[in-house]
Amino acid sequence: MDNQLIPGIIGGMGPEATIDLMNRIYLSTPANDDIDHLRVLVDNNPKIPSRIKAIIEGTGENPAPCMIEMAKGLIKQGADFLVIPCNTAHYYYDEVSQAIDVPLVNLLEITTEEIKRNKKEKVGILGSTALGIVNLYEPVFAKYELTAIYPDDDYQDRLMDLIKAVKAKNMTKENIDFIPKLLEHLKLKDIDCLAIVCTELSVIKDKIISELETFDASDILTKEIIQRATKQKTNLKK
Repeated sequence: MDNQLIPGIIGGMGPEATIDLMNRIYLSTPANDDIDHLRVLVDNNPKIPSRIKAIIEGTGENPAPCMIEMAKGLIKQGADFLVIPCNTAHYYYDEVSQAIDVPLVNLLEITTEEIKRNKKEKVGILGSTALGIVNLYEPVFAKYELTAIYPDDDYQDRLMDLIKAVKAKNMTKENIDFIPKLLEHLKLKDIDCLAIVCTELSVIKDKIISELETFDASDILTKEIIQRATKQKTNLKK
């Protein structure tokens, strides 16, 4: 048990999504007693500057310095590798990764690899508006010959309203009733799968019901964390 690697979570984007990831790790870890569970270091910091204001509105502070400070703090406490349970925050992945000396899991890469492994090509994107603005997934998708299909603007705006409602813990019946309409809209674009690539949407995954295969980035990250954590400590430096 002492040989297990310790994951560090750069969290708070948003806080419920971080708690959701921790719960997934707990539920997915085979254990008969406390000692069988993973040690996980978490900085659940909702004070990180807003990604929405920085990327979508163009008025906010760069979150990267705060994320780097958190990363270094987690490493100082003993984290062997780090994760960021927020797709949009991976816009700052390179800045954070280059500032530290332990591995930083790339959520975009592992999600894309999982989709390609299942022989999909046209992917309906359920995520923040910021993803489309900066084409965050496109370079990774291009390597695996995948195509990102986004909702039309009016649907995307309502999807963003839903994401904000999850963050604010005030989802309405209107928000929930919109989900099947959104899924039907994307289906008409001839997609062959869905990707939940916003961790706020992962929190309400049980409400995103489609006949198409659905890939949840939070599920994929959970599996990656457990696989890495149960490896023995060998060469951890990048």
